[in-house]
Amino acid sequence: MSTLRSPGRPSPLLRWRAAGLLPAAAFAVVAAVASPLVFVGVQAAQAGWDQAHRLFGRPLVATLLWNTATLALAVTFATAVLGFGAAYLVERTGLPGRRWWTVALALPLAVPEFVRGYSWVSLTGSVRGYWGAVLVMTCSLYPLVFLPVAATLRRADTAAEEVSRSLGRGPFATLWRVTLPLTRPALAGGALLVSLYLLGEYGAFAMLRFTTFATAIFSQYKLGFDAASAALLTLVLVALALLLVLLEATTGRRGRTVRRATAGRRATPARLGRWTLPALASLTALVATALGVPVYALGYWLVRGSSTTLPQASVLTAALTTLGYAAAAALVATAAAVPVALYAWRRDSRLARAAERAAYLPRALPGIAVALAVVYFAIRYAQPLYQQPPMLVAGYAVLYFPLALTAVRAALAQVPPGVEEVARSLGTRPVAVLARITLPLVLPGLGAAAAMVALTASTELTATLLLRPTGTETLATRFWTYTSGLAYGAAAPYAALMVVLSVPPVLLLTRRTLGADPRTETTR
Repeated sequence: MSTLRSPGRPSPLLRWRAAGLLPAAAFAVVAAVASPLVFVGVQAAQAGWDQAHRLFGRPLVATLLWNTATLALAVTFATAVLGFGAAYLVERTGLPGRRWWTVALALPLAVPEFVRGYSWVSLTGSVRGYWGAVLVMTCSLYPLVFLPVAATLRRADTAAEEVSRSLGRGPFATLWRVTLPLTRPALAGGALLVSLYLLGEYGAFAMLRFTTFATAIFSQYKLGFDAASAALLTLVLVALALLLVLLEATTGRRGRTVRRATAGRRATPARLGRWTLPALASLTALVATALGVPVYALGYWLVRGSSTTLPQASVLTAALTTLGYAAAAALVATAAAVPVALYAWRRDSRLARAAERAAYLPRALPGIAVALAVVYFAIRYAQPLYQQPPMLVAGYAVLYFPLALTAVRAALAQVPPGVEEVARSLGTRPVAVLARITLPLVLPGLGAAAAMVALTASTELTATLLLRPTGTETLATRFWTYTSGLAYGAAAPYAALMVVLSVPPVLLLTRRTLGADPRTETTR
């Protein structure tokens, strides 16, 4: 006698298969995304103890460690001070033109680090070495601290600060004892991003002639064809990155809980008084240095001309190639992020959280390490795909998968709770629920994820230099070719187009991060 089932409801076997398909897909994606870590370990193990001992016994390694650590410390401290100071002036004081300053302070993110290095080097030869790297990277990365701290101050309840002032504490005492602890998680998170960026940057440091682990790793592979030594050096970078992550986890979570400002309640901005002109002068100097110098340098070289002894190339062809690869990477990364984000969203378990966190591990690796992993896989297991377009797309997708995952996860968080359960209770199959209900609700988030990945990948340099097919040129590689030959005028159109393409995602990031200003809302 057959078992009766209600019409439209799948059998228990089909429900079990559907339930197991999502975690299987999620873990498959996580394994692929985190595979560069496995590659680094395998390559380092092949080197052997003797080679490792000889490599790490060289004075060069100690120099690389000193350069990388001191640079990370100096730039992280400088960006923390500038980012917090700018966010406080914009969000907690009566600074004139606060809305304009918010956009102006975030726009330096639109200038890639290697383009900023080109801007300074092409104008003056004095900006090189350690202090040149500190200047260039501080101007490039302080928005990574400014944006999260400003978002925290904008959304936080100001009651604690008002109580502090009512007890007789001055503005500086309130700032130190109340406001700073309030923003500590955002400050620590931004500082972590700055540090991770510094560990993996290659183009700007190569242009500024400052040697770090990233530049040494690139040289070991590209010039010496020594993948084992490159992997050993990459292990040091991974160890430094994990140390930074652990440090952020222990310090960044000690901040106070941020309560969202009550609807309709406006923060009372502190009066700057005689400090208004110094504050405006400081922000003007910061924006002029971080944004004005690159814009001036690009304009200068665009006007001066593009003469060069190197072969000419079409800017339009390079732009179309760049956008084609970036669009393909965006589609792959966004599609891969959906099962991981869905699994973490639907199942609030330790295993799901572990899978989601593991997917963020590529952020701790430089682009060169990810590129080496893709090259290793292609040579060993997919020889016909070596130096073919799929390899470059795969490298982009792995590098920027965390961006897609963050955007998709944020979009799923906006889905009303219980929507999928109601649909399933009516007999709709899980696949149909996903296609008809969940995905349409998160479609704007998927579009934002794809746009962010595409426009970020369009300025990627290090992995592109290693993974691009023979004869393929992107905006970044053409720019690098001309600047390597000191043809600054010829490189300017490529740099300018990269900056123009980067402005929309920066504005989108600013809008999505900060949201509406509660001071402009009216009480209803």
